[in-house]
Amino acid sequence: MPQSAVNILRHVFGYEDFRFHQADIIDQLAQGRDVVALMPTGGGKSLCYQIPALMRPGVAIIVSPLIALMQDQVSALLQNGVKAAYLNSSLDGEQAAQVEQQLLSAELDLLYVAPERLLTERFLDLLSRSQLALFAIDEAHCVSQWGHDFRPEYIQLSILHERFPDIPRIALTATADATTQKEIIQRLGLQQAKVFISSFDRPNICYRITQNSGNARDELLRFIRNEHQGDAGIVYCLSRKRVEQIAEYLSSKGMQALPYHAGLSASVRQQNQQRFINEDGIIMVATIAFGMGIDKPDVRFVAHLNLPKSLEAYYQETGRAGRDGLPATAWMNYGLQDVIMLQQMMQNSESDEQHKRVERSKLDAMLGFCEITDCRRQALLEYFGEPLPQPCGNCDTCMEPVETWDATRAAQKALSCVHRTGQRFGVNYLIDVLTGKDMDRIRQFGHDKLSVFGIGDELNNKQWRTLFRQLIARNLLSVDVEGHGSLRLSEACRPVLRGEQTLMLRKDILKQKTTAKQRKSKTFVSDNDVPLWEALRECRMRLAKENQLPPYQIFHDATLMAMVENQPQTHEQMRRISGVGDHKLELYGDDFLSVIQEYAGQHKPSATETVAETIQLFKVGMSVEAIAAQRNLTATTIYGHLSKGIETDELELADVVALEPEKINRIQDMLLEQGEDAVKLKPVFDALDKEVEYGVLRCIRAALIRA
Repeated sequence: MPQSAVNILRHVFGYEDFRFHQADIIDQLAQGRDVVALMPTGGGKSLCYQIPALMRPGVAIIVSPLIALMQDQVSALLQNGVKAAYLNSSLDGEQAAQVEQQLLSAELDLLYVAPERLLTERFLDLLSRSQLALFAIDEAHCVSQWGHDFRPEYIQLSILHERFPDIPRIALTATADATTQKEIIQRLGLQQAKVFISSFDRPNICYRITQNSGNARDELLRFIRNEHQGDAGIVYCLSRKRVEQIAEYLSSKGMQALPYHAGLSASVRQQNQQRFINEDGIIMVATIAFGMGIDKPDVRFVAHLNLPKSLEAYYQETGRAGRDGLPATAWMNYGLQDVIMLQQMMQNSESDEQHKRVERSKLDAMLGFCEITDCRRQALLEYFGEPLPQPCGNCDTCMEPVETWDATRAAQKALSCVHRTGQRFGVNYLIDVLTGKDMDRIRQFGHDKLSVFGIGDELNNKQWRTLFRQLIARNLLSVDVEGHGSLRLSEACRPVLRGEQTLMLRKDILKQKTTAKQRKSKTFVSDNDVPLWEALRECRMRLAKENQLPPYQIFHDATLMAMVENQPQTHEQMRRISGVGDHKLELYGDDFLSVIQEYAGQHKPSATETVAETIQLFKVGMSVEAIAAQRNLTATTIYGHLSKGIETDELELADVVALEPEKINRIQDMLLEQGEDAVKLKPVFDALDKEVEYGVLRCIRAALIRA
């Protein structure tokens, strides 16, 4: 009898209720119908196919574009007791053959595969000999030729429906405007699918954009120190050189900053990415090559030091912050040079004219978003076709309303200067003419005789640059790339030049103040609960190292917060904490309960007293199993207590562990061979074919530490 969706949600994944359209999507798939699902990052897209995969007979095939995404998802599923695997280029031939055999032997619930492998005739033949539950096409926006993540292989995925017409399919994405949505349906043959569009809103993210005043790296440093000291974050830069410079600069200021770009060796990129995933407080400075497929939920900020090419790219990149639903910041610093550089890159690309037109319109929308004076969230959601009735109250324009000024007269001077100098010069030269600079070059062209020479003394150089940036952003001026960045008048500027249109522009705030709302608590708990919060995080980090997992795959920050708030004392109470499923409760429940009990008050035994009680019972002759039964704890927890007794010389290893001395020596040698990583028990556990449980390994390691 198949399990119900709610039962799987609660007991496997540890969540009480469905979110957004999850329940309806799961019901459609479970009944064998096709689905297209658009949900925000962190909205629980994965559960939409993982739960039906456990409800339906056979294996679910998940098409995923990135190795990192597959590995992360599979690792998380295994932690929840789900039979999952992946097939990609990171596996050698023997490992791949083993996974293929698991597929054919119906030993898997989910199998993740890259589109390139899936499309091979050999793999399609394997699928034809397997019982299939469903197909899930993740990151479905990759099918769009107009998108920033286009992958040609995705267009061919319609073959799934042609070869396996009776197997339900789901296409999922967090980033798709109306045009991309239609393209997904058309190219994947999903015309009969039910479409579910959840809100694109990420209310926990605070959107902030500052203008580059010439010292972007110092502004970035102030932002991190004031609001996100010690937090994990991503800083995006346009060039590899800039990535290296910013990573080095932040590191010199005492931060843990690592570079990531395509120019680094694969091993360095992999090493830096693993540190970002597995350690707390790492800042990754990267080109946009980094981030897609990274499921790290506790990224507290995403910073852009250059302008993204489109609002789709901006939404996806900023969406990597705050996946756990806790407060996060999307911060950007951009300037006129970004606009010119992106326009030059687009003009010089090998794309056809149709692609270039689409790219220019997307950049125009991005620029307009940067320069608006109203709520940013309303504008962002409107771009994706979702109205937001009221301003959000959680973006810079809401928290600190933008001052505007009547820039009509100044704009007319700037536009006239462009016209009278022949539309052949860039911003800096035009500003020199407007401000009346005494320069040989100006005299050489005879521009000191023009009526526009020296008429712009009401603004300084920085203010004129701001004005030109906003005129370009509003499409009143265009950049002639072939003319080395010279500015040209656009048709849209005529009403302003003729005085038929008033132009209200935003005033740049040179030094943005950090408001109380922006200074969010890093721990999200009260001062009194900070010791418990830190102790739970230390416990999580210890377990993560022992099991060679990212800390968030043990429990998310939101789950630890719920533990702090509710302070469960029993397994049944712990089971009610969101994010604690049956398998994780069995694996880790006692470890976290022990930490909570230490801080639970005077009427609860401290961790030290709990350990002492176990040691005393062991000394009077009770077995590990008997102590566990009497104290209503697991044998693993009891072994953990006894390992502390071994460390403090209260117990001897030989009295606790009933293994041959040769085997104990072998295990200790294996631990010592790991060097600084001797804290990790999983490699030893795996090398011993999982025959020696973790509790026993902890005791053997404790004797090694004591020695």
